Amino acid sequence: MLQTPSGGARDGAAAADSGLMSIGTVLNALRDEFPEVTISKIRFLESEGLIEPQRTPSGYRKFSPEDVERLAHVLRMQRDHYLPLKVIREHLDAMERGEAVALPVVGRQRDGETLPDPFEAPTAVRIGRAELLVAAEIGERELEEWESYGLIAALPDGAYDAETVTVAALVVELGRFGIEPRHLRVMKAAADREAGLVDQVVAPLKRHRNPQTRAHAEARTKELAGLTVKLHAALVQTALGVRLP
Repeated sequence: MLQTPSGGARDGAAAADSGLMSIGTVLNALRDEFPEVTISKIRFLESEGLIEPQRTPSGYRKFSPEDVERLAHVLRMQRDHYLPLKVIREHLDAMERGEAVALPVVGRQRDGETLPDPFEAPTAVRIGRAELLVAAEIGERELEEWESYGLIAALPDGAYDAETVTVAALVVELGRFGIEPRHLRVMKAAADREAGLVDQVVAPLKRHRNPQTRAHAEARTKELAGLTVKLHAALVQTALGVRLP
């Protein structure tokens, strides 16, 4: 007897026929140019109205080639021009209306020309509490619990660093394997110790009067952070006797 495919299978087949892509396929397509992009980042940009992927009857996101192109454009404007999401959204809306608009640039002025400032760090992207709940697809109760364990913390002004969305998404994923937030406190403690070690190395550079030296401190911090993350991953894989792809 001919079997009817499940809802997920039907959704996948229909998406393939229509040329639509899953969020995982989109992630793989973007990673060559944007190696730091994550599924949580894509979800966050969707929650901010920067992209509007279609949804299957089962609720799965499906992206058209135009969606992926728009997403890449958003990521470039963030990476190359440090533009806030509001400015990016207004720019894209103007383009969709057929208006000839120049790409906004954040920088210094000289002789009427805007110049990027290589020594001025971009403002960190922040999101509000409601935005975090939507982007991470969690409820107030979960967020309060995670905050009580120190896994997530608000900034002094009550907002959150955008990377918090990634933390929340990973906590959710681990929870599917029965790993509860209280079990993750040891990871948070280890991360704090690693961050403290990096900060100890770059602290003299951060305090320097020369703006070039301070800019170098930012670059050194990112480099050391990347190395510590790779070392941590390698140590965990070695301890478990596995190798991730």
